Amino acid sequence: MSVAFRILKQGTRARTGLVETAHGIIKTPAFMPVGTVGSVKAMFPEDVSGAGADIILSNTYHLMLRPGAERVARMGGLHKLMNWHKPILTDSGGFQVMSLAGLRKVSHHGVIFRSHIDGTKYELTPERSMEIQHLLGSTITMAFDECTSYPATHLEAQKSMELSMAWADRSKSAYISRSGYGLFGIVQGGMYEDLRTESVKILNSIQFDGYAIGGLAVGEDKATMLRILDHTTSLMRQDKPRYLMGVGKPSDIVQAVCMGVDMFDCVLPTRSGRNGQAFVKGGTINIRNQKYAEDETRLDPYCSCYTCTNYTRAYLHHLVKAKEILGAMLMTLHNVSYYLDLMSKIRKAIEDDSLEELIRDF
Repeated sequence: MSVAFRILKQGTRARTGLVETAHGIIKTPAFMPVGTVGSVKAMFPEDVSGAGADIILSNTYHLMLRPGAERVARMGGLHKLMNWHKPILTDSGGFQVMSLAGLRKVSHHGVIFRSHIDGTKYELTPERSMEIQHLLGSTITMAFDECTSYPATHLEAQKSMELSMAWADRSKSAYISRSGYGLFGIVQGGMYEDLRTESVKILNSIQFDGYAIGGLAVGEDKATMLRILDHTTSLMRQDKPRYLMGVGKPSDIVQAVCMGVDMFDCVLPTRSGRNGQAFVKGGTINIRNQKYAEDETRLDPYCSCYTCTNYTRAYLHHLVKAKEILGAMLMTLHNVSYYLDLMSKIRKAIEDDSLEELIRDF
């Protein structure tokens, strides 16, 4: 058995369920805090778990550069190295194929990178990506793909999608299957519905343990993103988890859940926390704003996280303005707690048939 997915309750399209893995159960819909290089920035692993995270995300490309997959394997794997014993999903490095465009050369075989750290040349292929993720001990491995850039013509998006599908097939062949671990394929096709349809069909024929939607939130407008997401999820298998990569804002997550998405990741809560922005009921606040300098209220009156329970906006304002590390830690802890609490509320609302009420309140 690979990873197992059970749907516990389903409304019109939104559903809640369980992904059972070798490292524990993931309650869905789930948000994965991003720990790109084996660390959720400004957070202790125990606090990430305590905030309610069942799974985190790390990145193949960055861990390949340092400390190196072979070194991680010698240290007992990523779980042991970072003292995180719940599931880990690793992005395959495909996003860097797009984002590091000036440092790489793409061919049918794979991608040749020059490290953004020191210029050292590396080759990343579907086979090497599978090997790296196996050495890391990833609970959920992602197929190697090319994240289609935006904007792209139909022909450009088609060639990119076809390359990703060829790499998906090679990823499946190279992947070492074992009990409690899984491999997810990634739907591509840019902003073109016909290409997304073709991509879903190809991935279904290869057969994966779960299916991700890639190539969104890469610069397109919100309406386009939602149109492509709605179209894509309507075609995807019901019996496998669906993962929307790199999205997004809380409102994006709520809308995507309504379209049947089960898993999410995004750097927003951690990056925003380090930059002094907090997600609160009703929107966001910039704690750097002078109006919070003597504000003795909690960061979010509706939040019971450690930050909100123990510290005032005035103190957080001071820490962030003074560039104290504690400021980044407390703000990040709150934001991650906010996201994970939102997911918990969404799961309960689906179970209680009150999702529409939650959306109105949200």
